[in-house]
Amino acid sequence: MKAVIPAAGLGTRFLPATKSTPKELLPVLNKPVIQYVVEEALEPEGVDGVVIVNSHEKPQIEQYFSVDEAFEEELRGRGKAFQADAVHDAGSLPVSFVYQDEARGLGHAVLCAESETGDEPFFVLLGDYFVPDRQMCVNMAKVSKEHGGASVIAVAPVPADQVSRYGIIAGECVGSLDGKTPEGEESDGAVWKVTGLVEKPQPEDAPSHLFIVGRYLLSPRVMKLLETQGIGAGGEIQLTDAMERLLEDEEMYALVVDPEEGCDTGTPAAWAATNAKMALQDESSRAAFLEALGSKAASQLG
Repeated sequence: MKAVIPAAGLGTRFLPATKSTPKELLPVLNKPVIQYVVEEALEPEGVDGVVIVNSHEKPQIEQYFSVDEAFEEELRGRGKAFQADAVHDAGSLPVSFVYQDEARGLGHAVLCAESETGDEPFFVLLGDYFVPDRQMCVNMAKVSKEHGGASVIAVAPVPADQVSRYGIIAGECVGSLDGKTPEGEESDGAVWKVTGLVEKPQPEDAPSHLFIVGRYLLSPRVMKLLETQGIGAGGEIQLTDAMERLLEDEEMYALVVDPEEGCDTGTPAAWAATNAKMALQDESSRAAFLEALGSKAASQLG
């Protein structure tokens, strides 16, 4: 099974920084965002490789995930074996590349990986969000197994006055991840059977308050549907449109997750906040981070 990570976007929210540095390589502590996503993608049992959908304008990503023996030797010669091991580990991850050189939407980006996913189910992980404990996709795989290999998406609750910003699911709660009755239908761990996907509904028309958070485990049939998928919202090929068509023939489920389980890096503010969050949670970084902030700024963090 493969996991697909779309990474061909221009990163315009981060300009001018992303003029020469892909946003996927912006660091969170000492690793780039995309490495966290790759490591998360490899966590579920059965995933043996990650397919990054890249642009030819961003060769730096491919360079990062390649072994550089000369650089490693130089680091070891300087007594930096720990750093050399970290560089080697990143370059040795089972990552392959396909290319999308025209911005035609998420659905088109996923379709670019069709030759790599074959006739097997596959994960899709959006690259501006990662889950530090790497369990979200693992739990999605459990839900899929419990329901005969059905497609599963991760969803999270959003306030009623914000549903018009997102794609919202329709359906009904049918259980929970641990098999027990969930505390609430939209609470962490609840499992829904999806009957529809509604793009940016008005609050009074929303069938639920659950939006897709950027983690998908999809049937191979989705690739076949994307081959014939017409242009959708924004003049692009939308993955959600193909998923709606999938519901005509196959079941789909949704796992409700805690939105704070993951780390958002999609905007400069979110990326900065994620760095702060990770630094505070990392015992080896916390003290140095607070010292670097200075007493006034540190006191504002409580």
